Amino acid sequence: MLDAIDRGLVHALHIDGRAPFARIGAVLGVSAQTAARRYRRLRGEAGLRVVGLASPGHAGQVQWLLRLTAVPHSAQDLARALAHRSDTSWVRLASGGTEILAVVRTPLDVSDGHALLLHDIPRTAGITSVSAHSLLHTYVGGPTTWGGRTNVLTEDQVRQLRPEEPESAPSSPLTEADRTLLDALAHDGRASLASLATATGWSPTTVARRLTELRSSGALFFDIDLNDSVLGATSQALLWMSVAPAELDRVARALAEHGELAFVAATTGGTNLVAQAVCADPAALHTYLTRRLSLLPGIHTLETAPVLRTVKAAGPLTRRP
Repeated sequence: MLDAIDRGLVHALHIDGRAPFARIGAVLGVSAQTAARRYRRLRGEAGLRVVGLASPGHAGQVQWLLRLTAVPHSAQDLARALAHRSDTSWVRLASGGTEILAVVRTPLDVSDGHALLLHDIPRTAGITSVSAHSLLHTYVGGPTTWGGRTNVLTEDQVRQLRPEEPESAPSSPLTEADRTLLDALAHDGRASLASLATATGWSPTTVARRLTELRSSGALFFDIDLNDSVLGATSQALLWMSVAPAELDRVARALAEHGELAFVAATTGGTNLVAQAVCADPAALHTYLTRRLSLLPGIHTLETAPVLRTVKAAGPLTRRP
C-alpha cells in the first residue's frame, strides 16, 4: 500500500508526466532526491510508468474494444500474443479467464486494411466468439483518469504542477518524422531530452520544441501505468450497458462523475455504453452496482465481466535488454 507521499507522486505525474522531480518534491514537501527515489521504487514494485501516447484522432486512427472468447487452454497465450502487438492496449483476461478484452487501434482509412479485425483473429485457433465495438466517444479515459489516483493534492498543489500552456494551441498533426519520438515516449514518457534526441537524430532543442507543439495541440498526452491494487483497488470489472439512444449522453455524463469508474465510453454493438469499475473488493463492487448504478435511470440491461488480470496496460510491453 502507498503512503501519502507515494499517492501524491502518482497524482502529480497524472497532472504532468514530465514534471521535474525538483518541482514535484517542492509541492509534496520533500527533496527532489526523495521524489526520484520514490518514483524508482514504485516503478520496480508497483509497475508505475509514465507513457506518452498519440491522440487517436490526430494520429488518423479509430479505436475498437475487442471481446474474444477462447477455450481455457488457449486464452492466456492469445492474450499474450495480442499484448505484443503494437496496435493494442489494455489487454485483459476476464470472466473466469476465458474472455480477452483489448483495445485495438486501426487506421481511419479502411483502404489501409484492418488486419487484426478482419484477418488475423479468424485464423487463430481456440477462439469461440468475437465481437468488435467501435469507441465512438470516450467520457472517461485517455487524457482523463480514474479519480482514485487523483484525489490527494489540493487545488493549489495542482495549480503549481499544471504545465504552462501557450496562449494559443496551433493544430499540429502528427507526421512520419514523429513516429520515432512517439515510440520512445510510449516506452518511457519521462525520457530525457538527450535520450530522445539520440533516438530521433534531432537536437535537444528541436525535441523540446516538438514536444511543446504536440502537447499544446492535444496530439500527445501522457498517461500512467500502475497496478491499482497498491491503492487498495483489488476488484475490477467491465460493465456493458444498453441505454436508449436519447438517454445515452445523459447517462454517460452521469457515470463520468462516479469515482468508481476509470473508463466510460459510448460504443457500437448490441450494448452501446461500456465502463470499467475499480473497487476495493467484491463487496464494494456489489455495493456500487446495487446502490448507485442501479439508481441511474435509463440503463436497460447490464452485463458484468470481472477482470482477472491485466496483461498489457496503456503503454507497450517493457523492452527487454
